[in-house]
Amino acid sequence: MSAPVKKRALHIEDNGGGTSGEDVSENEDVQDVGVQEEIQVDFEGRNPIDSDFHGIKQLLQQLFLKAHINLSDMTDLIISQNYVGSVVKQSDIDDDSGDEDDDTSPNDVFGITTVVNLTDKQNLECIQQLRQLLSELCQEHGTDQSNAVVNNLLANDASPVGLLINERFINIPAQICVPLFESLSKEMKKAKEKNLSFDFGYFIMICKLYKMDNENTKKTKKSGKNKTAPVTQDSEILWSNPEEELFDQEADCRFEFCVKAESDSGLSGRWMEDDVAMTPYRRILILSAAKLDPLIQRIKEYVSG
Repeated sequence: MSAPVKKRALHIEDNGGGTSGEDVSENEDVQDVGVQEEIQVDFEGRNPIDSDFHGIKQLLQQLFLKAHINLSDMTDLIISQNYVGSVVKQSDIDDDSGDEDDDTSPNDVFGITTVVNLTDKQNLECIQQLRQLLSELCQEHGTDQSNAVVNNLLANDASPVGLLINERFINIPAQICVPLFESLSKEMKKAKEKNLSFDFGYFIMICKLYKMDNENTKKTKKSGKNKTAPVTQDSEILWSNPEEELFDQEADCRFEFCVKAESDSGLSGRWMEDDVAMTPYRRILILSAAKLDPLIQRIKEYVSG
């Protein structure tokens, strides 16, 4: 029996007019960034239901791009465990509103925050594919330390690992993540009390970030800007979800890889001064599950500061 739909009001100022249209790509996310119109949008966090299937799958496609993972199966799994996790939807959308100028549908999903058990669900094809993908990516892009950590976690069934999913459209502010993470934490605790498989030792998180192209980095150095300060990797990073930088600071280990070849092209737009081009990356974080609640408190302070 599925859990009842829950509603949590999330009042957000949207500075770009988020959209959940079909076939959203890395580049299409960016096109809305330059829009300066400010509108008031109310969002709600709800339990995932069957009608959210296409919206959730679309968000997963933004995260995984062309990775060989059965995202339909993963979406079904997320919906089947809807007592844990939330989708973000716009409040008070009427199916019969008749407003032809409003492209928003009651089925539009603007974000998904949930966790998937990578240890207990190994019988599912999507989980097998994801475990294999993580192992291969770490072997190719990680250090010896991160490779050892990932392999040990995937091999140790006594300490379950959860894939922490925190995905939303790019122009939805970070403030929205606080009640979503708080609800997720409470729901996992309730699930554990019922002996459900949400007692995790570690989380794995896939983060979307963007870096200044190497050519632009060289041009910036040659132009004489910041001559006295070395250009560090962190100074060139733009996080798609800003709060994930705090997760990165608490991670036990991490590795990253470029996904430019899986996107239509390198990203460009008014991301940084001088309109420099940005290239998409994915950073994989591994962190102790015990760090989640303290991190939520840090994020709350970060978004209210």
